[in-house]
Amino acid sequence: MNAKWSHHYDVIKKVSSLSGQWPYQRPITRLFCVILVTLSTISMIIPQIAKFVKCNGNLQCIFETLTSYMLTTVTLVKLYTCYFNRCKMKDLTDRLYVDWNALETSEEYNIMKKYAKNGRRYSLGYSLYCFIALCLFLSMSLLPQLLDVVLPLNKSRPILLTYPGYYFVDEREYFFYIFLHAIVAWEISITGIVAHDCIFVTYVEHVCSMFAVVGFRLEQLFYNHNDQMKTINTNTDDTCRKRIAFIVHAHRKALRYAQLLEDTFSVPFAIQILIVTIGMSITLLQVLQTSMSYCTVLSSFQ
Repeated sequence: MNAKWSHHYDVIKKVSSLSGQWPYQRPITRLFCVILVTLSTISMIIPQIAKFVKCNGNLQCIFETLTSYMLTTVTLVKLYTCYFNRCKMKDLTDRLYVDWNALETSEEYNIMKKYAKNGRRYSLGYSLYCFIALCLFLSMSLLPQLLDVVLPLNKSRPILLTYPGYYFVDEREYFFYIFLHAIVAWEISITGIVAHDCIFVTYVEHVCSMFAVVGFRLEQLFYNHNDQMKTINTNTDDTCRKRIAFIVHAHRKALRYAQLLEDTFSVPFAIQILIVTIGMSITLLQVLQTSMSYCTVLSSFQ
């Protein structure tokens, strides 16, 4: 990898390596990382299933459990999308490197650099947001314990679990062990989501840069590289034909890259949209039920 432009992909390399999605990882390292993320996700699915069984047909309890199912399911879908398509991912990454090495002018380099920097910025911001927001969200379950110290009541406040789950133990006595497991397991599992999304954004930014370079070459077709304001002699038809053929070839390469990208991610994205739609529907139903409960309580005071 050329050091001149490789730093634009350092974030995606580090993030994807954590979940075993980097195409150039050793197979044993990749397998270890994928198994680690999978086991972390399964360790959260088991308490969720136990909680589902413990609901005993209570719809409100079931709906609360199903929403957390959705996130763990999406995690596995994203993780194994990259793992089972690792050959396509390697092909996409190889083509990315080839496209950088095929640049002819500094202007083309600057165009590619602009889009690569966008991809790096989005990947870095998204990664930080996911890891920090997840940690803060899970830490909200510590509020009852904190309030018991700051503003104590006659009795301890009810505990607030990090996510709907049943651990087969006394939840108050083993709360901090449950909390520690949730923090570690979710932070490991979220790497599968972050890596998948950052990889996709990086590839999309790259294919956009390829089309931008083709557009730039087309704009500069009738201008000399050494003097942008001086047109090429009209008698040099062969030169123009060669440059047009080269531009068409580059455009077809960009189209093939976009097609490969679509073939790799279209089906997994359809599955994810279905899961997210179900999750949103359940969440909206919960909001509606909560609103109706509040209305019932208020009407009783009238």
